[in-house]
Order: sequence, then structure tokens, then C-alpha cells
Amino acid sequence: MPHGQLRPRGKNMAYATVSTWKTTEWTDELEAIARDKFVPLILSVGATGVQMVRTGDHSFSVVTHYADEAAAMAAQEKITAIRATATEELPMSMDSACGGEVFASG
Repeated sequence: MPHGQLRPRGKNMAYATVSTWKTTEWTDELEAIARDKFVPLILSVGATGVQMVRTGDHSFSVVTHYADEAAAMAAQEKITAIRATATEELPMSMDSACGGEVFASG
């Protein structure tokens, strides 16, 4: 695409979701479970990348990247199951989730 032209919305645009979480405790063990179990699970359902970002003493956000909206929507049933597993196995709860097309990145 030539410099300066805008890509039409919905045309092969990357897609990202962001969920926010609270936990009752923060330990190295919980970080290891997130890194060693949940990141690979999320990637296995079609995500191209995932970051877990600590945003407070007992809070974090999960930013998940997909090739496009279709890939994100195809993964959502499995993502819902992964989130349920996380809340059942770990002392945490999800506050919110949203997603959308990535319109700028670096």
C-alpha cells in the first residue's frame, strides 16, 4: 500500500483484545503459571501474540493479538473457556474485556 493511503476498515487489519483482571495475591508462582500455562494456551487457539501486563499490586491486563478480526472471533469460545479455567484455578477475577481493529502500532 503506498505511503499516505488509508486501508479500508476491516480489510486484513490486525485485531487485539484487552482484558483486565484483579487478583487477591501476587506471587512468583502465579506469574510462572501465567507464563508457562496460560500464554501457551492463548497462543494455541490462534493468537499471534499475548502480553500480560502488571498494572498494580493486584491487577493486570492481558493484551492478545490476532492476525485479523475473523481469527479473533474464531478463538473467542476457546478464550472464554481459558478465562473460566483461570478464575477457577487461581485467585483472580476478570473485570472487563474489549477488542478492536489495530489502527496504529510500532
